[in-house]
Formats: sequence, structure tokens, C-alpha cells
Amino acid sequence: MALDHTLVGVPGEPATRSWDSTDALLYALGVGAGAEDPLQELAFTTENTQGVPQQVLPTFAVLAAQARGGPRRKLGDFDPARLVHAEQSFRLHRPLPVAGTVTVTSTVTDMLDKGKGALVRTESRALDTDGRPLITATSGAFIMGEGGAGSVSAERPPDDEPSPGDLPWTRPDREPDHRVVYRTRPDQALLYRLSGDRNPLHSDPAFAARGGFDRPILHGLCTYGFTGRALLHTLCDSDPARFHAMYGRFSRPVHPGDVLVVNVWRDGEGRALFQTQTENGTVVIDRGVVQHS
Repeated sequence: MALDHTLVGVPGEPATRSWDSTDALLYALGVGAGAEDPLQELAFTTENTQGVPQQVLPTFAVLAAQARGGPRRKLGDFDPARLVHAEQSFRLHRPLPVAGTVTVTSTVTDMLDKGKGALVRTESRALDTDGRPLITATSGAFIMGEGGAGSVSAERPPDDEPSPGDLPWTRPDREPDHRVVYRTRPDQALLYRLSGDRNPLHSDPAFAARGGFDRPILHGLCTYGFTGRALLHTLCDSDPARFHAMYGRFSRPVHPGDVLVVNVWRDGEGRALFQTQTENGTVVIDRGVVQHS
């Protein structure tokens, strides 16, 4: 058995996910908030600053929508070191509370044959304790060496709101409207993993070598979080209530200590395109789309 195509379209068992103020603060530090100036971004890094109520970075939605603790369904038989995060999107139906509890139901929506590997997409829907939608997140994982078995996709409900990444994307032929530069720390992966992703690909040199990397790489979602901060501050005036949805495709690995350059192009009312690069110009998040107000 390779990938189990019978999982496609079948919702998993609902799981409960909770977080508190400390979880939100630790996440913010893990994606670089306050690293360059501890007196900036205090709304996301502190809970007791006078006149500054705590808020939650919008990209924390991706973690809040992960069904930890519930029964994990095995996608198939493959070496987990051959799996890399390929793409990520989320939609916020309203701003995240500082502390909360959600019920998360995850469904494998696609297993796509890409020749040299397979792209597996999973959608997670998080409802609050009143049963109201809070987050819809979609994650794509590329599993190297699992191609050749054909593609299977679930039918989508006709009233489903599309992901911001579903529309055609072309890099604008002009200078970015915004360019934000952030430097990651050499120990960034060790800090970010404390938010829950303990995949040894990001800390264990031997495990990283099995995946074809010369040393541990930074979590894709950590790079995604750095990028989300840049989008929040440049497009939404640092107000999470104005940040609605985000999509990005992970195109190259990032190493802890790399400099990230986020290029942002406004693309009409309430929409912008972005790419995240390393300092040498290598694109590490491609085909980025953000929806905002």
C-alpha cells in the first residue's frame, strides 16, 4: 500500500483544540514578533501592557485549526522524512480570540499524482463552542516518491467559498508596493517548534539528511508566520480584524538565520499578491494571495 485513496472526501473524527494567552504569545515570538525591537508589536507579545490589549496574529489560525489530540488517520505507508509542507491557506470568519476552544473536523480533499510525488490536500474546519465557523484552513503536503498511482479528488459543495489561492496568479510587472525585510534567528526553528510542531526535520540533522537536506530547515509555517506579520502591518494597519484570508505555496526551503524579504503588490480593492524571498533572491513562498479590508 502507498497512499490510501479511500480517505478522500471522508471527514475524520472531530477533535477539540484549545489555546490560551500564553500559546498566542509564544507563537508570536516564534514568528519573530518583537525580535528587532521589543517595544514594537506589544499587542502580540505581551498581555499586560498599559493601554495595549492583547491580540492574536492572524496566522495563528493555522495552528488553531490543527486537530491535535484526536485520532490521526494514516495517509499510507511512506517514509515521513519524504513529506514536506507544500502549500497553506486559511480563512478567518472573524478575528481570533486571545483564548478559545474549537471543534476541528479535517477531511482529505485531494490526492494528486504529480509524477515524482503526490500532493495531498487536507481541509480543516474549526467551529467555536457555539457551533459558529471560526477558521477554514487547507494544507497541502508533497510526498516525494509517491507518484504514479493516479489522482483522486472529493466533490466540493457548490456554495463553498473558494480559497484565495484558487484564482490565476501572475507576478506583477512592476516594483512591489511594499517590501519588508525580516531576519530569522539561528535558533528560530527551536523556538517555533515550542508552538507544537516537533517534526525532527527542523531540529535533528540525521532526520533532515534522510529528507535530502544538509541540515535542519525552518518550518514552512514559521516562514508563513513571518510573511503574515509583514502583510498585517503593511496592508491592515496592524489590525487583525482587517485580515481575512491568506494563501502561499512553499517553493524552496529556508534555513534558520536566513533573511526574508516579503514583496507585496496591491491588486485591487481588498486583495494583494506577495512573494517571500531569501536575501539572495530565491523565492521561498510563491503565488501568495491575501484578502483584507
